[in-house]
Amino acid sequence: MPSNLIPNTKGYDEARANDPRSEESKKKDLISRGDYTPTPVGKLVFVLARAIDPFIQYSILQGAGTGLLHQIGLRTLPPGIPSSTGISALDGLGLSPYRLVLLGMAVGSAVKQGIWAVAVSGEPMNVSNAIAISVFNTVFNSINSYAFIIRATSASLESDFPQPALLVGGALYVTGLLTEFISEVQRKRFKMDTKNKGKPYTGGLWSFARHINYGGYTIWRGAYALTGGGWIMGAIVGTFFFVDFARRGVPVLNEYCEKRYGEDWDKFKKQTKYRLIPGIY
Repeated sequence: MPSNLIPNTKGYDEARANDPRSEESKKKDLISRGDYTPTPVGKLVFVLARAIDPFIQYSILQGAGTGLLHQIGLRTLPPGIPSSTGISALDGLGLSPYRLVLLGMAVGSAVKQGIWAVAVSGEPMNVSNAIAISVFNTVFNSINSYAFIIRATSASLESDFPQPALLVGGALYVTGLLTEFISEVQRKRFKMDTKNKGKPYTGGLWSFARHINYGGYTIWRGAYALTGGGWIMGAIVGTFFFVDFARRGVPVLNEYCEKRYGEDWDKFKKQTKYRLIPGIY
């Protein structure tokens, strides 16, 4: 392997050692804060692994595994009338309009996360973390897809299209995904300016919530589940991520920011009272 593709583990270890947080917080965090060691192999693995996910979701939405579901007594939805959008690449997939939207959500999340890993995130990502994060996303997406095709849990039990769960879920999905992505790009541009070194970003979407990117992720995850498995599943998944961020992600990052930015972070907290989702928390 070329030497320029081998992660600089020494730099990684030094960054972890200089992290001012407690060891307990470091262990809870999924990101090595303050470390900008290049890890091209890990990020390449992540992009490729996330790119596989839409193919997995397409297979499920086409009916993969339905035979096993039937053997254990679960009924599945009929495939539905294939979409007729006038776009040959989409129509050739043979998916109903509702299933096509769900596939689009899988594609959207994969593309967004791929761009984030390559062009937005400066922190390192080793191969094991890349695989773990990719598997985590694929598992949740697959649950959404199977929840849709199983009649007992599907959000689509009506003949009309579009349906309320699809309309609400689709709107929230787009809102959450764009919120997460735009906020991260805004912060990236701020950090790239050397005049802002050592300062927290408090403008743009971040003026509405101190961890607005986490809020955006929570919203689109819950919306994706809502679109596939209905209102109850959407609420369960959204609550899961909300609680995880509120109890782990936000406190861990808040500790890091307090110790890195000091008074500037205290001022930001006073100006922006919401932590995760504006108007809620």
